[in-house]
Amino acid sequence: MSGARPLELRDVERGRKLRERLARAVERAGREITVMHVCGSHEQAMARYGLRQSLPRALRVQMGPGCPVCVTDAPEIDAVITLAEAGHLVLTYGDMLRVPGRAGSLDDARAAGARVEVIYSATQALERARATRDPVIFFATGFETTAVATAAILLQAPPDNLFVYSAHKWVPAAMEVVACSPGSRIEGYLAAGHAATITGYGVFEPFVAAHQRPVVVAGFEPLDILAGLVSLVDLVARGEPRVVNAFPRCVSREGNRRALDALRRVFRAGDGEWRGIACVPGGELQLRDAYAAWDAMRRFEDLLERAPERAERVDARDCRCGAIMTGLAEPTDCAHFGVACRPESPIGACMVSSEGPCRIWLEHRVAPPRPAAHEGDAP
Repeated sequence: MSGARPLELRDVERGRKLRERLARAVERAGREITVMHVCGSHEQAMARYGLRQSLPRALRVQMGPGCPVCVTDAPEIDAVITLAEAGHLVLTYGDMLRVPGRAGSLDDARAAGARVEVIYSATQALERARATRDPVIFFATGFETTAVATAAILLQAPPDNLFVYSAHKWVPAAMEVVACSPGSRIEGYLAAGHAATITGYGVFEPFVAAHQRPVVVAGFEPLDILAGLVSLVDLVARGEPRVVNAFPRCVSREGNRRALDALRRVFRAGDGEWRGIACVPGGELQLRDAYAAWDAMRRFEDLLERAPERAERVDARDCRCGAIMTGLAEPTDCAHFGVACRPESPIGACMVSSEGPCRIWLEHRVAPPRPAAHEGDAP
């Protein structure tokens, strides 16, 4: 349109006006409001652009289970380590290498001689399998967006030496767990724009109807997040439970129908453990029976069942990752944060990925870690 201002998603003046609108919306509510974002990329952007420091005091934005690395359960890591230690080639995304299992990581296994390699796309796993006759195991992780890529390679007549170990998760199911958690104070949810690009914003309508909590779909630029929060706080303050799409340049109600069709053809929803949180009904994306020939869990079932259970590290037992990912704690509530648990020596999964809340808070100095305890200090 002639004379219209171009879309600038980091425009300082627009950002100032949105912050003022957010402050007024919270002030009109006349009380503290607690909402949750359900994406590690939202937390990353909030920290990078200093949005947390500019939020109204009466607005609490809790972190949710939106980091796929953080919610991959330790026994899943252990199982893939077992396959690698048996001599099979394991391929996975780089941020999974250092995620702790019960007693070690894939990086530890690689250092000890196991065949573990980093790839950057699901297509690379397909190419590696086609270039060899040896078994190739793709440790496939992530939410709806990366699950579509995994589905795509299995729909391309993959070779019979490619096996997928699926640790893919379905985010709307985890929101159900948060909403039903005893003690949860979450009044509204900021949903991830990139996942909703696949699923469509209509996927959240049953959740809103069941729990009477609004959901706003938002992008990841500073203005996206601020606009999303303004809309979400307005809905909470008015007591209006509905879904709002604040990311219309990418998200529709129906989503990407072709991608969803691929997802549904290859995967079915199943129950599974999310690390430190709970067994999430319908939260796992499991390969359908039609793809059993490429399912690593079924192909190597005997090997995995014979593997001895690994003992959990003592210092991991009081890790607070589960509470942090469900909005019941913050990184600074964990005694390990920034002291024993750091990116170079993670105790919990939340310190590993660039989308992990503990790593984000530490690297972007959102809050300082507790002082290290000294010998003789009171416990």
